[in-house]
Amino acid sequence: MSAALEEFCGSVFWNASYLARPDADLPVCFQQTVLVWVPLGFFWVLAPWQLLPMCKSGAKKSSVTKLYIIKQVLATLLMLTAVAELALAFVEDTEQDPLPAVRYTNPSLYIATWLLVLLIHDRRRFCLCRDSGILFCFWTLSLLCGILPFQSLLRRALQAPISNVPRFVLFFISYGLQLLLFLVSGFSDIAPETKEIGKKNPEVTASFLSSITFEWYTSMVFKGYRKPLEIEDIWELKAKDKTQAIYAVLEKNMKTAVRKAQAELEKRKRKKRCREGDSDHGNNMSKAQSQDILVLEKEPKKKKKKGENGDSIPRKDFPRGWLVKTLCKTFWQNLLLSVAFKLVHDGLVFVSPQLLKLLIAFVSDEESFAWQGYLYTVLLFLTALIQSLCLQQYFSLCFQLGINVRASLIAAIYKKALTMSSATRKESTVGETVNLMSADAQRFMDMANFVHQLWSSPLQMILSIVFLWRELGPSVLAGIAVMVLLIPINGFLVAKAKAIQVRNMKNKDERMKIMSEILNGIKILKLFAWEPSFEKRVNEIRARELKDLVNFSYLQSISIFLFTCAPFLVSLVGFAVYILVNENNILDAQKAFTAISLFNVLRFPMAMLPLVLSSLVQTNVSNERLERYLGGEDLDTSAIHHNPIAGSAVRFSEATFAWERDGNAVIRDVTLDIAPGSLVAVVGAVGSGKSSLLSAMLGEMENIKGHVNIQGSLAYVPQQAWIQNATLKDNILFGSELDEARYQQVIKACALLPDLELLPAGDQTEIGEKGINLSGGQKQRVSLARAVYSNADIYVLDDPLSAVDAHVSKYLFEHVLGPKGLLQKKTRILVTHSISFLPQVDNIVVLVAGAVSEHGSYSTLLANRGAFAQFLNLYGSQEEDASEKSSTAGDEEQGDEDVEPCVEEGPDDVVTMTLKREASIHRRRFSRSLSKSSTNSLKKAQEEPPKKLKGQQLIEKEAVETGKVKFSMYLRYLRAVGLWYSFWVAMGYIGQYITFVGTNLWLSAWTDDAQRYLNQTYPMEQRDLRIGVFGALGLSQALFLLFATMLSAQGAMRASRVMHQQLLSNILRVPMSFFDTTPAGRIVNRFAKDIFTIDETIPMSFRSWLSCFMGIISTILMISLATPFFALIVIPLSIFYCFVLRFYVSTSRQLRRLDSVTRSPIYSHFGETVSGLSVIRAYGHQERFLQQNESTMDINQKSVYSWIVSNRWLAIRLEFVGSLVVFSSALLAVISKGTLEGGIVGLSVSSALNITQTLNWLVRTSSELETNIVAVERVHEYTKVKNEAPWVTEKRPPHGWPSKGEIQFIDYKVRYRPELELVLQGITCNIGSTEKVGVVGRTGAGKSSLTNCLFRVLEAAGGTIMIDEVDIATIGLHDLRQNLTIIPQDPVLFTGTLRMNLDPFDQYTDSEVWKALELAHLKTYVQDFPEGLLHLVSEGGENLSVGQRQLLCLARALLRKAKILILDEATAAVDLETDHLIQTTIRSEFAACTVLTIAHRLHTIMDSNRVMVLQAGRIVEYDSPEELLKKQGVFSTMAKDAGITNIETTKL
Repeated sequence: MSAALEEFCGSVFWNASYLARPDADLPVCFQQTVLVWVPLGFFWVLAPWQLLPMCKSGAKKSSVTKLYIIKQVLATLLMLTAVAELALAFVEDTEQDPLPAVRYTNPSLYIATWLLVLLIHDRRRFCLCRDSGILFCFWTLSLLCGILPFQSLLRRALQAPISNVPRFVLFFISYGLQLLLFLVSGFSDIAPETKEIGKKNPEVTASFLSSITFEWYTSMVFKGYRKPLEIEDIWELKAKDKTQAIYAVLEKNMKTAVRKAQAELEKRKRKKRCREGDSDHGNNMSKAQSQDILVLEKEPKKKKKKGENGDSIPRKDFPRGWLVKTLCKTFWQNLLLSVAFKLVHDGLVFVSPQLLKLLIAFVSDEESFAWQGYLYTVLLFLTALIQSLCLQQYFSLCFQLGINVRASLIAAIYKKALTMSSATRKESTVGETVNLMSADAQRFMDMANFVHQLWSSPLQMILSIVFLWRELGPSVLAGIAVMVLLIPINGFLVAKAKAIQVRNMKNKDERMKIMSEILNGIKILKLFAWEPSFEKRVNEIRARELKDLVNFSYLQSISIFLFTCAPFLVSLVGFAVYILVNENNILDAQKAFTAISLFNVLRFPMAMLPLVLSSLVQTNVSNERLERYLGGEDLDTSAIHHNPIAGSAVRFSEATFAWERDGNAVIRDVTLDIAPGSLVAVVGAVGSGKSSLLSAMLGEMENIKGHVNIQGSLAYVPQQAWIQNATLKDNILFGSELDEARYQQVIKACALLPDLELLPAGDQTEIGEKGINLSGGQKQRVSLARAVYSNADIYVLDDPLSAVDAHVSKYLFEHVLGPKGLLQKKTRILVTHSISFLPQVDNIVVLVAGAVSEHGSYSTLLANRGAFAQFLNLYGSQEEDASEKSSTAGDEEQGDEDVEPCVEEGPDDVVTMTLKREASIHRRRFSRSLSKSSTNSLKKAQEEPPKKLKGQQLIEKEAVETGKVKFSMYLRYLRAVGLWYSFWVAMGYIGQYITFVGTNLWLSAWTDDAQRYLNQTYPMEQRDLRIGVFGALGLSQALFLLFATMLSAQGAMRASRVMHQQLLSNILRVPMSFFDTTPAGRIVNRFAKDIFTIDETIPMSFRSWLSCFMGIISTILMISLATPFFALIVIPLSIFYCFVLRFYVSTSRQLRRLDSVTRSPIYSHFGETVSGLSVIRAYGHQERFLQQNESTMDINQKSVYSWIVSNRWLAIRLEFVGSLVVFSSALLAVISKGTLEGGIVGLSVSSALNITQTLNWLVRTSSELETNIVAVERVHEYTKVKNEAPWVTEKRPPHGWPSKGEIQFIDYKVRYRPELELVLQGITCNIGSTEKVGVVGRTGAGKSSLTNCLFRVLEAAGGTIMIDEVDIATIGLHDLRQNLTIIPQDPVLFTGTLRMNLDPFDQYTDSEVWKALELAHLKTYVQDFPEGLLHLVSEGGENLSVGQRQLLCLARALLRKAKILILDEATAAVDLETDHLIQTTIRSEFAACTVLTIAHRLHTIMDSNRVMVLQAGRIVEYDSPEELLKKQGVFSTMAKDAGITNIETTKL
């Protein structure tokens, strides 16, 4: 071979002696053949693929750009140099002896190559991305190979005059042109017409260099640094990454796979049937057997579920094993590419230790040549660079695979949900299906990220062991044994930690339950001054929680301790065994440091593999669930025909339908013909199949025989209205175009106008999920309006009038459904229970048990005296009663209204109306809108509300922290930990890293012994010293860490305790107004999520940050010890590093937020779709919903994708910094070769090799810490809320105060919040000792404010209240509140014992408590409980009736026995009996007290000594009831309304 080449070149091809000298060089022949042909071969193999775009017909060429012209000019010049060289050869040939063949072939090859380059440049104009990756790689290779001839030509020229000047010049021109082309091809060449696409997503048009370094993403990072990113700023996905595109491929593959799997399933079923044979009791047997099969299949999850549902039928078999195959088939390109990248990376991982070995050998060896050192350094750098590029591409591909798998699965689940048959739908609830989307698809995504570890981890392990064996021989096994031993120990620790976690979750739940109760009943706590008792309860639970937490942290620190011990233990054991096994084994630097870097390589796959396996097990469960769901049966609509038949809109032909394939028929042999434009009523008893008949029409049921023929489009109004989370307008339009006139007409007809006036933003009001902010009747009317607006041919109405009041249903029938309504020309099929409309319909169908018993017009059916007539007799009487009732109620209300001074009360009324119970409002509103006169007055009253409603917005938006977190937050946290703790923890970590450096320096000194005792016997005592100190240093390193983590666990617990304590005590001390303006959920969130973060996440983040930081410092220290000049290189590198970090963190944080914000709409949209399936199908809007799902998905996908890329962008830049560190440390080692020992070089370079990962981790932990420290900020925000007055002040009231119970109001004014109007406008009155006073007034007159003032829930805006000569504003709140008693409006109870609810402070004896219960008529009831007073009350007192709760509140008051009692009369549903009991008890027991009763019913206060009448915050009348009745004032009018004429009638 070489002989032929030598003849070809005319010179020596290979001679090893060329390399064995200081100025080594390669033979010219080698340079001319191998170095030229390698790049060209690479290019010619791959380039033809680049020409494919020209074969595609119909592709358009993009226009010429400056960059393109430069490229073509340079390539043409290159071609000219090649032509010149060929011409030169011919010229020289004629002059002298024939030239070697190489002089002709190479220029000819080059000419062909440059032509191909020109062609490729031109052809790439068909593509979006005009830069060719293959060309870029070719330029890189060509330049790298060209460096060798380049330097050898230069050296020759410097030594002697140039022999062949033209050739010399041509080579350098050609090399220069190639260099220029290389530089130019680094830029992205964007045609003007693709500029727009590039703006939406620069990745599409990015050049190859920009793609592999993620340079195209930089502009996004800058943007994110300048301002917080919004979803609009994020770039679009590539077309091939959009959900639609991915899902299309998946769906195609899925269909074939499922078909195969179903065939398998049939086979399995057949086999099973054969096994069961034709035995008579085959049925029972099959059940038993399938149960066995279930057991055999080891599906614990499924079995558990079966238990939950309580059905003993085994779950149906389903098509198995197709999903993973389908996914692999869909994403095979991604999988193959990532395998390729991973293989290259894994290979290169093992090259670095070998290069390190060569480098150490080079430094230790006096004879070696300098060029070898430089070569190794450059190779180290290149390996690191290529390794990092491959790894980042691999990660990028894996994460892309993950999000694409998730997207396609979610799309598949969504599509399936739309087409699923009702039988399959019954198998899983909405919650389970949403779970498939959130949990199971997410599992697949997580698995996809690490799926390659399944083959890569074992491969890396095997390779490490092989290489280690080469270094240390069998003693490696000792080291590996230590690693393997650590796995079960860790497993044990994890199991223990898990048990603690579970216990802790229980505590946490309990604490959260109490917290939410406290927040819900905060008013009671304040009025009764019970806060300390509850604070104590919460703190007890918290103490248990913190105890567990600290134990958990101890376990964690032990496992961290083991993990830190691991690498040094492994190397210690390995080296010790290696030395002790054999006298001749001496540990030298090459062996030691190569082994250490290999052990480090080995750690990662060993840690990863168990994780991946457990993830695999979870994914397997998810896989089964998804296969069951996606392989389920689809809806079969073959029984619904759409043939044109004259004179019939809907025709049932002997139709029999069931809900399940093998179930009982619900609709039996129905034959019906419905004429176009007719109104048909379907009536029948409950359960006679009315709704099923409609479902059969809509194709929701399984057809058994017969068919249904439908002509035209359908609109469907279900029995339970389905409302989307969108604006009211969107709900009605439902995807149709807006036609304003028709829209208004529909709204008017559906009686929605009054509703629109009430809603804050009219028809632009956002309706919450499941229509939460609409009442039942409103929802039903919106649902009807949607149908009417859709303008279909056939209307299927499933009892739409049931949810609305009688008036409204009449109105709707007249204006919409009836013969004169909007739909008079359409075919209407109406299921109804209300008989009043039947006379007006064209045709009535009577159903009995799923069959049509008779049909015809109203008169015909009455005459028949059949089922229908009976039905009428049954319901008719009830209906009449009902309608009479409602009409009288309406009249009464109208009567009320004429009396009410409407205008003055209007605005307030609208607000209270919207807040009061919906049902009563509706009735009221409709009676109003029916009587014209009052409608007008209402209109006037309603002109102000919108403004008022804006002012009604109590709830401020939650502050979202953007931008950098203040440094003071870190300090605040450390202060909570305790500055001494923080100091010693830091010292512990510093100690750990000092010993870490010490260990490594000792090792390097130990390895230098090999040189010192060369050719001598190694002294025993020296050997033992070396091993002993190495072990001791390693152990002390781990012990320092243990000390630091244990301390930090203590400190973290302290911080948790302090912060929770501050938060809790402050929240209990803030004024009531804070709770009115802050949703409870927000406060609970502070106690749940933020406290959790402070408890568990922040200490971890702090620890890992510290250890990364110290790790980097110590590495830099070690390198600088070896080569002091390195300190200079560190400075620019660290500046670059900080720069990148600053930019990245802000972007990444915002992208994470966007991801979580955009994720929830996917799930809520899905939940909505599943609940409204029948509606969506009936209108035929499946496509629209699929598209909406895809667009919702894409929005989330693009934020996740952006986040993935931002991580890669960062990683590649940091790894570049890492590679530079490796390069500089190696380079400096080579430069200062003579002065260094092998050991210290090994140390410095092997530390540098490790730094890359640590750098990456530092960024990760910094951004994590910054994200988490926000919790401290949020908690702190609530510890700074202004408190109410102190609970106890210097001035204590006299003992036994108030002894008389006299109350004086002196010109008392009050307002709710500083910016609002006065509620009480200067009240002056005296209430004598033991007087009974009733307080009355309309809503909003300020009755309740009065009680709030007595308890100082509201502080005065002016004036004073004196109780027994003490100004209540001067004493502590608890002193005041403990001496007054109130029986509140709504009885609030707390979880805990009955006794705790009556007497939380244990102030009274049991006998006193029993006495109080007896007086409250509860004694017998409580005695029946086995636990007596310790009977547990459930949350909110759910296990007691409302009346009993009210009586318990009375018992509380009786127990307190204060001199002043305030009775806020219960408006809640207290039955008259309880009410009577309470009144009597109060009269007898509180005879010696002052009693203030705030009355809503006048009956209760007619026997008071005096009555106070409030109006708009002023006292208008204040006298005894008798006097007030005689005066024709406000009170007497109110009494008349209530039907009270004289006092006697009301006395109980």
